[in-house]
Amino acid sequence: MSFTLQKKLRKTLKKVLIVLIGLYVMIASALYFLQEKMMFLPTTLEQNYEYRFNQPFEEIFFNTDKGANINALHFKTENPKGVILYFHGNAGDLSRWGIITEYFVEKNYDVLIMDYRTYGKSKGKLNEGAFYKDGQYCYDYLLKHYKENEITLYGRSLGTGIASYLASENTPKQLILETPYYSIEDVAKQRFPMLPVNMLLKYRFPTFRYLKKTDCPITIIHGTEDDVVPYSSAKKLSQLDIDHLDFITIKNGNHNNLVEFAEYHSAIAEVLE
Repeated sequence: MSFTLQKKLRKTLKKVLIVLIGLYVMIASALYFLQEKMMFLPTTLEQNYEYRFNQPFEEIFFNTDKGANINALHFKTENPKGVILYFHGNAGDLSRWGIITEYFVEKNYDVLIMDYRTYGKSKGKLNEGAFYKDGQYCYDYLLKHYKENEITLYGRSLGTGIASYLASENTPKQLILETPYYSIEDVAKQRFPMLPVNMLLKYRFPTFRYLKKTDCPITIIHGTEDDVVPYSSAKKLSQLDIDHLDFITIKNGNHNNLVEFAEYHSAIAEVLE
């Protein structure tokens, strides 16, 4: 190979390397600056929006923090077996999630569900601590109306990290997690294996850490074909040294269709007996 050709090849390789580095930096920057838009997909509601459900409910607003006003729904039934504090997924608002939680009201449970800040009618600035603070506020509200051993914490997807945190800080009857993650960092590493996600993430939600500090019974339900939160991430939770944890696998279940499987209904019926 001639000297001239070698020189051209080195220049070409240098240009390719610069382009690759540039792309890497761009992708890493996008993950850092756009992660909230990637993680949280809220829909908003007008403040005068009127909810309509098939079950009786009360609409509540909680002033949980300066500049934060949290919208919640408290479904009530006659002679409830207990109450479920439900933390929903990362998309939508209470007009949708209220319908989903009616499933538990039909099982003779009261349900309290809130919209996170920036979701629905809720206002305030998002950060990880705010999720926990607002969740604890709702938990404390329930303590004024129910005994603590009547409170079941239920988390779905994003909400599993919040429910797990509350279970570690309080003594509820039990904790139910649907499609949970080991941590947000664990999920991000699987999606972006080439990026230093531990340095880029603003939100951690270390579910595994909270579960290790939880004393109440824990039920985890996860589908093997989940393309949002990998089954492997949830499976790692079952490998923690926790003797009061029951891990239920829904074969062929994905992130949003577990309710279509008999195994899901059997599991819920058993833990809410």
